[in-house]
Amino acid sequence: MTVLTERTTEVVIAGAGPTGLMLAYELALAGVETLVLEKLHQRIQQVKGGAIQPRTAELLESRGLLEPLLKRAMPRNPVGGRFALLPVPLDGTPWRTRHPLPIAIPQWEIEEVLEERATAAGARVVRGTAVTGVESDDDGVVVTAGDVQVRARYLAACDGAHSTVRKLLGLPFPGRPGTQQAVLADIRLSTASSLVPQQMEPMAGLTRQAGGYWAMLVPLGGDRYRLTFGRGDRADAPRDTAVTLEEIATALHAVYGDETTLGAVENASRFGDAARQLEHYRAGPVLFAGDAAHIHPPLGGQGLNLGIQDAFNLGWKLAAAVQDRAPSGLLDSYHTERHPVGAQVLHHTSAQRVLADPNPSEDVAALRDIFIDLLRLPDTNRHITGLISGLSLRYELPGKHPLTGQRMPDADLVTEAGSTRLSTLFGSGHAVLLDLAGAVPVDFPLPPRVDLVRATCTDDLGAAALLIRPDGYVCWAADSSAAGDDSLLTAITGHFAKAH
Repeated sequence: MTVLTERTTEVVIAGAGPTGLMLAYELALAGVETLVLEKLHQRIQQVKGGAIQPRTAELLESRGLLEPLLKRAMPRNPVGGRFALLPVPLDGTPWRTRHPLPIAIPQWEIEEVLEERATAAGARVVRGTAVTGVESDDDGVVVTAGDVQVRARYLAACDGAHSTVRKLLGLPFPGRPGTQQAVLADIRLSTASSLVPQQMEPMAGLTRQAGGYWAMLVPLGGDRYRLTFGRGDRADAPRDTAVTLEEIATALHAVYGDETTLGAVENASRFGDAARQLEHYRAGPVLFAGDAAHIHPPLGGQGLNLGIQDAFNLGWKLAAAVQDRAPSGLLDSYHTERHPVGAQVLHHTSAQRVLADPNPSEDVAALRDIFIDLLRLPDTNRHITGLISGLSLRYELPGKHPLTGQRMPDADLVTEAGSTRLSTLFGSGHAVLLDLAGAVPVDFPLPPRVDLVRATCTDDLGAAALLIRPDGYVCWAADSSAAGDDSLLTAITGHFAKAH
């Protein structure tokens, strides 16, 4: 009989991708003992999921994580993203953001920065350790990984589209199966024809069709490129079939000419366009985030960003639950708030999948023409940009003020300590009660991890005082004095402290 080594921790996270590592940092920042289990022995240096959208950039900046990432960003033309690869740039400037453009950074470099910060904050990351069993009871969850059993209060499944945790629990993953397949490969070219792009552009400008293939080459510097290609005139190979050198070379020659020759393949994999979503993001002490909770067609640069934003929403709530300071229903609000967001992304990426068809029917081609005209209208462009960037997200939170549930732009402030920006107030992962007009009484009682900041602002933020959650969304606002206003106390006890 095998005797398993036993460990205890407060939270186990399955998966050390961007979602799992972001969640690990959020938990460690709050002082939660966190263990990340990753089945891979080492990080795959594949340039997938390499676009940080504006709202994700804002969130990362609020934790001091954006600057080290920007040092690793790949150069690209200062042009907005694209919807469905259509040739109209998306314009993020109407959304009052300091980061109106997507930022191109390889996923493995994002993971590297997040892991460095998470472990520095106290999280542990163990690689080469696959989760093989999950059992829950009244005290939490027992996770088996190889010859180790770990008891924890909670398990966060961030282990990707083929989530082992989801399968171990027997949870259905309803949705639409994939109908198309493509290859993603990081390659080196020995020679390049004039058809090979020399600088990074939005995907629409890099996509070409020839010889029955569609392909996109993204220059990564020197002779390195990220190649994505597919074809619709033959049956796709099974997803687990290895991608061959001949397959890649044939696609390159067909689309970029015989003068383009393959030098080396660093890694390659297949992907599809299935759209699926868990019905519930929580199963007792087990919570799901990132691709373990939802998958969708890879259009618009959504997946990595959706997962990181899941982690920002879940992190402070899970920390409060672990530390026994969460109001009733707070942890369940993770599903309530994030499931509709995931559903919306599945919805618009499915629409993009139709519009971006490399071999569109006559009807789809007509629809594309109409949609291109619509995207040139400022109001339409702003709406679609809000969806793709995440800047338009608003949670349905209780409260009568029109700012309730909205993100707050990163405004310039002046405090007693001097000039600063709103984003710098969230580096600790605390909530912020921002008093802009002496609206909050001096003796107003605040629970732990809620900071009162008195400041002035030259911009009109739309309220005299705002209570802003750790993930940057307003959960209370007032236009005048909060003295005697029970709504502030209600917001605090509803989000950050148990009612007594």
